[in-house]
Amino acid sequence: MENKGKVLMQKYEFGKLLGKGNFAKVYHAKNIETSQSVAVKVIEKEKVLKVGMIDQTKREISGMSLVKHPNILELYELSKGKLREDMARKYFQQLISAVDFCHSRCVYHRDLKPENLLLDENGILKVSDFGLSALAECKHQEGYSTQLVEPLPM
Repeated sequence: MENKGKVLMQKYEFGKLLGKGNFAKVYHAKNIETSQSVAVKVIEKEKVLKVGMIDQTKREISGMSLVKHPNILELYELSKGKLREDMARKYFQQLISAVDFCHSRCVYHRDLKPENLLLDENGILKVSDFGLSALAECKHQEGYSTQLVEPLPM
């Protein structure tokens, strides 16, 4: 299905196809009101149902909803080519920050690879595709469970 030019939720106009996997395609889109670039992942529901991956898809959505962080995907654009050492170090630090944040909330990505690391329009690294993520109950050393809630403002 060609989506270029289509409008989703009366808010996002689809652009070019950015990538595709076995069960989904990712399109560049633009917020009609703000002109902000976004990525839209279109999941082929029939294929997901056919191979029994509903639970994995729900786990991806759940994992991403539990982790709000500047280095986890919301907005992005792709970048190609080799990185200078200082830029690679900057992105690596952002990646470690995102992974540490997820782990502190007992969300484990389990599929980190270059295709799942994207850049937003400001050059900020975004972790995407939590489809293979695992959710675990957090236990402190004292044996207490961690509550999965937002911290109180200081």
